[in-house]
This record gives sequence, C-alpha cells and structure tokens, in this order.
Amino acid sequence: MNVKVVIFDWDGTLVDSVEHIAESLHLASTALGFPALEREAYRDIIGLGIEEALQKLYPGISATSIAGMRESYREYFFKKTTTPQNVFAGIADTLTDLRGAGRHCAVATGKNRSGLDSALSTSGLGPHFGITQCADETRSKPDPAMLARILEFYGVKPEQAVMIGDTRYDLDMAQRIGMPSIGVEWGVHKRDVLGQYSPYAIVETVTDLRQVLGL
Repeated sequence: MNVKVVIFDWDGTLVDSVEHIAESLHLASTALGFPALEREAYRDIIGLGIEEALQKLYPGISATSIAGMRESYREYFFKKTTTPQNVFAGIADTLTDLRGAGRHCAVATGKNRSGLDSALSTSGLGPHFGITQCADETRSKPDPAMLARILEFYGVKPEQAVMIGDTRYDLDMAQRIGMPSIGVEWGVHKRDVLGQYSPYAIVETVTDLRQVLGL
C-alpha cells in the first residue's frame, strides 16, 4: 500500500484500553445515578467524543449531566496510567518501521487533548507522531474534520493517506472524505461491522497489518 501518511486511531487500535474505558464509563454513570447498561453498549461508543458518546448512551441527557459525567469518567479512567505494556505487541516496531520508510504517522482520536497528551507521554509512543487530533479540538468522528486537518498539515490528498482503526466511526470517517481505510479486529468492532464501510483491508493481527502496509 503506497501512502505517504498513516493515521491511527488510539484506543483499541494502538493501545489495549477498551475494557478499561467501558468499566470507567460504567462506574462513572452508575455513580451519578444513571442506569447500568450492557457492557457492549459502553464498548460500542468508544471512538466518539465524550459528549456524543454520552448522548448515544443516555438519549436526552442534559448539558449539566454531561459535564458531571465527564468529570466522573476522568476520575475513574485516570486511576490507571497507560504504559508501554498497554501498547499492543508489535505496534511500536510498526511505527518505527513506517517512519524509517519515510512515511508520516498521525493520530485521530475520540480522546480529549489532555487525555491523549498524557497517554502519548506515558505509553512512549509520542515521538512517532507529527500531528495528533482530538475530538475536543474539532468535530467528533465520524465527521472527517480531524482527517482534513491532518491532510492539510502534510499537504497531501485523501488518497495519499490511510486511516487505521478498530471501530465503525474510524472507517466511516475515512469513507466520508474519500480516504482508504484499514480495519483492525483486535479492538471494538469485528469484520461484519467494519466491512460495511468499504475498507481497503480488514486485518486480524499486527503482522497482517504490516503486510498490508508493505513492511
């Protein structure tokens, strides 16, 4: 796959954090008196910005409740620090090899800026990325605003980049801007869901991803 810019989602794609996010959402919501939901409901909204995620989980939720839930979620989520051990095996080497091959790497995530900056530092992955985009800085996935900013930063066209992610929101976002995408099956959504957005490929392992990227 001959592209100049490789854009990654964060949670569930680079870092094994899906279950921790789901548990943090469960604890935060029930602590504030919201009904407990099935674990799959919490998993399914991972990738969205926090406001969009909460509106999907609890339709009609007020702005005041969203603000309270955001703080409660942060309290539970940041009890655990993202470390290099949370990075999926083979990902760090893949990023190193992409950069060694002259390709740019970027991040487009539903996390907020403070959360991503913390994770970039503690995971050890930060130096690999020339630009990162977060949901609280622009519009949430699947709106392609984050991808548009990354393309502008590098001065490339959508077809010269690829979006790699584990959720429908990642692949939908790429499809909306005319960018090829690769779905990974080690995160939230599986092949039956990812395949609905015409990805260039769907991969089961990091080894498979490397092969698609020509590494």
